[in-house]
Amino acid sequence: MITRPQHIAHTTAPVIETERLRLRMPRYEDFAHRQAFYASDRAVWEGGPFAAEQAWKIFASEVAQWPLMGFGPFSMEDRLTGEYLGEVGVYQPLGYPEPELGWYVVDHAEGRGLAAEGARAVMAWAHRTFGWDHIDNYIDPGNARSIALGLRLGGVQTDAPGADPTDVVIRHNLRGLA
Repeated sequence: MITRPQHIAHTTAPVIETERLRLRMPRYEDFAHRQAFYASDRAVWEGGPFAAEQAWKIFASEVAQWPLMGFGPFSMEDRLTGEYLGEVGVYQPLGYPEPELGWYVVDHAEGRGLAAEGARAVMAWAHRTFGWDHIDNYIDPGNARSIALGLRLGGVQTDAPGADPTDVVIRHNLRGLA
């Protein structure tokens, strides 16, 4: 069972570095990338596409999880160039049964293993920081690429509840991650 931290663990996101990525607190200028994503056909798996105003509400509420809950999204950027590549993090908006591991990458960064690299780093961070023994993905059943990635990351499909009754729920065992 996942329990919400009893204290505010972070008022901002820590910086996590991987071989190719720097995961950091989202900044205002990152919203332009999220807005483009939410306006595109790719947002169908998130309930979109969305107009800019709705995209802002989603982005702002997710970033606000950091001081409210001690976790949230990390912006992913190239460690060498600083180029914005997408987002990965822990999300739990109202109605989610547990914190969820989620991700997205900008169009030109797809297919390079960046979401997997970022997700592995976030899973290890969540285990170290909160002591969680698992984290789930809640994925629309039509989003074959995200389902495949969740399984490639070592997750197992489960019948646990998701954010939506039709969600494919993939559970990741965090025990043993450092």
